[in-house]
Amino acid sequence: MDDISVLICDDSALMRNLIGRIIDGTEGMNVVAKASNGQQALEKIEESKPDIIVLDIEMPIMNGIEFLKARKEKKIKVPVVVLSSVATKGAAITMQALELGAADFITKPAGSVSADISEVADQLIDMLASYGSQYARRQGKVPYIPEFFQKQRKLLKAESFVANKKADENIPVQKPKLDLAQITSFNTIEKKDPVVVKPLRDGGKIEVIAIGISTGGPNALRDVFKMIDPRLKQPILVVQHMPKGFTKAFAESLDKICPLSVKEAEDGEKIKDATVYIAPGDNHITVEEKGGERFVRLTHDPQRNGHRPSADVMFESIAAVYKNHALGVIMTGMGRDGAAELAEMRKQGAWTLGQDEESSIVYGMPRVGWEMGGVQKQVPLMKMADEISALAREHLTA
Repeated sequence: MDDISVLICDDSALMRNLIGRIIDGTEGMNVVAKASNGQQALEKIEESKPDIIVLDIEMPIMNGIEFLKARKEKKIKVPVVVLSSVATKGAAITMQALELGAADFITKPAGSVSADISEVADQLIDMLASYGSQYARRQGKVPYIPEFFQKQRKLLKAESFVANKKADENIPVQKPKLDLAQITSFNTIEKKDPVVVKPLRDGGKIEVIAIGISTGGPNALRDVFKMIDPRLKQPILVVQHMPKGFTKAFAESLDKICPLSVKEAEDGEKIKDATVYIAPGDNHITVEEKGGERFVRLTHDPQRNGHRPSADVMFESIAAVYKNHALGVIMTGMGRDGAAELAEMRKQGAWTLGQDEESSIVYGMPRVGWEMGGVQKQVPLMKMADEISALAREHLTA
């Protein structure tokens, strides 16, 4: 089994030390290089051969955005996760990083760095595991899979991540161990035959399209929406797990490349044809029907499956309002959000699609959706836009 190798690029020695402790303190993952700016990172990539890069944005000599531009010019394929405080102040900069090829982003917590970095440790490990393991497999390695890291991070205590404020202090960190039987089970996901869901009615006219997506979603959605049929008539509702304050900028970035209109959803607005509605961070999105018309409703109800917005909440509402006049799509993401209520959409007679295993950054949500009988057909990412467009055209009229 090969460890996932990580390059850390941050101008703060303290942050490099703290992030390094999080990574080196996790079985199956290790730091192979550190850099204080983008130029140093470029120089170290060839020698260290990382599977994933953690990148700060604000740095001297060569900042994160300049690094991503250089990475693109040099055709470096190693995935990049942006971890930066600037993201909390400028969502547009984060979206620029995604447009330049960053895989995903995490915001540094506000307040004392040394005391608060543990708040995002779980999320950081999950992201590095997801993107890093996929890249490592493409390089012929046999890395631990994301499910292993989900279990592994539960064994780590927050105290393991909090280092002494002195950046030059080096206290050894003991990695928690899992026995070989556990590790083997995590790397052999049992393939289950899907539950057979018998629809209550035949599929009808598609009046709405709903997409649920998580880890790997920002770039996957860019691929889908830049290739979507410009003649598509149906509205599209999207739940992408993303923090509050970023979904508006994300919608604006998609609007630049999508032939349809893309916007952050607003509470109470009428749902219009040929428009993509992105659920705002920290809000569930549902549909309300009044006088024969449909409207967006946003709620701050409790999280479901650990998320707000939740794909399950959206799919549940779509199933209730549209029944068999909808298309549900579940795509790359960790966990099971959306799976149960996609099966309910299928039960009501809706058409459904799921992203396939090979093209998913994390085959979690779409896998559970398939196993629960909610997915009629599994589709690779590069064919998803065509499949959605074809179904929407074919079932445009009753």
